[in-house]
Amino acid sequence: MLPGMGAGMNPRQMSMMMKKLGIDVTEVDNVQEVVVRTADKDYVFTDASVTIMKAPGSETWQISGTPTVEQHEVRLAFSGEDVAMVMEQTGCDEAAARTALEETGGDLAEAITKLL
Repeated sequence: MLPGMGAGMNPRQMSMMMKKLGIDVTEVDNVQEVVVRTADKDYVFTDASVTIMKAPGSETWQISGTPTVEQHEVRLAFSGEDVAMVMEQTGCDEAAARTALEETGGDLAEAITKLL
């Protein structure tokens, strides 16, 4: 909301004022789903209403709705070389090597020691 434009201003006046200021507001039609993904969660809006406000030098997207929150498991990625090193040093299979690396936060020496 712009300062000084209270609830008393009618929508047409508001629209004209915004147009004079170079601000364009549009609604995105037929939105089916909006997903905001973070490292450990997804915020999924299936009932979203999306508005784009373009002003000189900026563009703002607004999402309105109620999200469902989906927690996802954070898995560490290990290089094939790390897994191969653990397998070679301990004689274990790939699954055991990956599990040991996950349990030790990727620490090769600790993973090898854990399996010996």
